Amino acid sequence: MTGRWIELAESVHARRYEELDLTVGLVVGAERCLVVDTRGDLEQGAELAAAVRELTPLPWAVVYTHAHFDHAWGTEAFGPCAVWAHEGCRAELAETAEAARDQWIAYYREQGKAGVADAIARTTFVLPDHLFTDRTELDLGGRSAVLLHPGRAHTDHDVVVHVPDADVLFAGDVVENAEHGFSAFSFSAGSDLTAWPDTFDRLLALQPRVIVPGHGDPVDAGFVRYHRHGLHELIALKAAMGRGETTEAAAVAASPYPGDVTLAALATP
Repeated sequence: MTGRWIELAESVHARRYEELDLTVGLVVGAERCLVVDTRGDLEQGAELAAAVRELTPLPWAVVYTHAHFDHAWGTEAFGPCAVWAHEGCRAELAETAEAARDQWIAYYREQGKAGVADAIARTTFVLPDHLFTDRTELDLGGRSAVLLHPGRAHTDHDVVVHVPDADVLFAGDVVENAEHGFSAFSFSAGSDLTAWPDTFDRLLALQPRVIVPGHGDPVDAGFVRYHRHGLHELIALKAAMGRGETTEAAAVAASPYPGDVTLAALATP
């Protein structure tokens, strides 16, 4: 349940959790702070809120990097406050959260984690009330946090948080630092494999010193460049399958990623 803080720059922190290998963030200015994602249920959100209060007493706002439960369902403990997100995130939460709740309750019960399942069952979803489409900038007092929609990747409504004065970028699940760079969970029905490399290019254009993935330890730009190349390879394999030039089995064998990751990527729309 508990996590650990990593200081990335002065008053810019990532918080790491063993559960789902999740990484969330905190950006502190002179007048207010911004919490990047809130974990997956009311108890996890309460733990994060208490941890933030160990670092700062300043008023907070929240930003969702995307609508998936592990990033956006712990907000109840932070209210009332401004909750920022891409406009597509609100629609996704409103349409899918109740069905997703049932799925994740069943998943955690199967895993023998009844406490997490029960916490999800008691969780109240908090829809974002401050929406944007492409870019908005938040003044935290002497420091800005820039919220950007860099393009389609893990979802169609991904948001990254750039802290220019610290050269830190919170990337949500646009970047994942799993064992092989991506996991099978990186690619879902809402992912866009073909657009993802261009989204990586937009992240790299910001020239961040540190990139904080939604899962795993912080990385650098070299990590993103390496896996941008990997995405191009997956795209080429998928295109070859579409032309009938290779089979699924051959594509998996030729992929730079494990079979489960490759199959998930090839299955994206």
